[in-house]
Amino acid sequence: MSGKGAVSPSEHSTYRDGATGALVHQMTSHPSINHATYFLQSSFTPDGRTLLFTSYRTGAAQLFEAGFPDGGIRQLTDGPAIHPFSAAIHPSGESVFFARRGDILELDRRTLRERTIVSFDGAQLGECSPDRQGGWLTAAIKQGSTSGLVAGRVDGAGWKLIPFPRTVIHPQFHPLEPEWIEFSGDPAPRMHRVRRDGTGIECLYEHDNAEFLVHETFLGSTGDLVFTVWPRMLCRMDWTTRQIRTISAFNAWHITPNRDGTLVLCDTNHPDDGLFVVDVAAGTRRRVCLSESSNQGSQWKSSRYALKEDFEDARSAAKSGALSWMEVATDTVYGPQWTHPHPSFSADERLVVFASDRSGHPQVYAAHI
Repeated sequence: MSGKGAVSPSEHSTYRDGATGALVHQMTSHPSINHATYFLQSSFTPDGRTLLFTSYRTGAAQLFEAGFPDGGIRQLTDGPAIHPFSAAIHPSGESVFFARRGDILELDRRTLRERTIVSFDGAQLGECSPDRQGGWLTAAIKQGSTSGLVAGRVDGAGWKLIPFPRTVIHPQFHPLEPEWIEFSGDPAPRMHRVRRDGTGIECLYEHDNAEFLVHETFLGSTGDLVFTVWPRMLCRMDWTTRQIRTISAFNAWHITPNRDGTLVLCDTNHPDDGLFVVDVAAGTRRRVCLSESSNQGSQWKSSRYALKEDFEDARSAAKSGALSWMEVATDTVYGPQWTHPHPSFSADERLVVFASDRSGHPQVYAAHI
């Protein structure tokens, strides 16, 4: 049985990680694509009782939730496919924001009613990111030949499209100064900021395509930025002075800091040594568990951004209307994204959620730290 509100039995099982002995919960087992929310957002509700994930089990990307650890699975959306990595849980845990084509919607988790917050005709919107209070939202956009980001209030007021001359990904609000949004330009130079009213746009660090800077985000409540220079090091940038220092020199890949910015969770690739938690002050790291995911994407074997000539399927990407080449399902340059672990913390920071196609299909896992 499928459809909005349909509940299916738990798919939960457990095992001990082969490298660390950590207890790992396998939350899904359906023979389809299943993955957690994007690494910049937690997949767990604030109370830790429910885990949100995207699944293609009905034939298109839809949102589901599973009671943790072994509750039933409930389908939250149906109809046209959602953007598979767009979901973000409201800080209250009562609703979920997501994108479907050119719409940003809010889903009430109790009633499953959907409310359209804003619509952009003929557009494709990407990952949604609320501020810490849940009153503002931002998302990347591609509308015709225009790329950029959008920002506005959750109640639908004050929405603005902020154009940018290149593809935009990963927009997110500053945790202490929410009038600022940091976003990524693709390809280099990567890190930029802009006020949510569209003013004050500036590049935070000038570099070329040979310096493969990726996966930048805010270092918890410190207000500084943390990012990787693939595949060499994990770095921190002071938001005020722009000073950059190395936290740890290893192949950290997708990164998620804890709330106070003292720890950074990451996966690794080439080689995939598993998921690690890095102590920001000391630069030391400890392994949580193995991912055993296929981690696809030819560009991760390189140390520079992909350019147009690197994309074997650039034409199909352009025809698909995708937000960027990286989100094309058949992409072999940066993905497919669902073959990457994209780890994130649970609300109490005692668990890490990740995806792995170790079984042949991408599934959702949660490991104890």
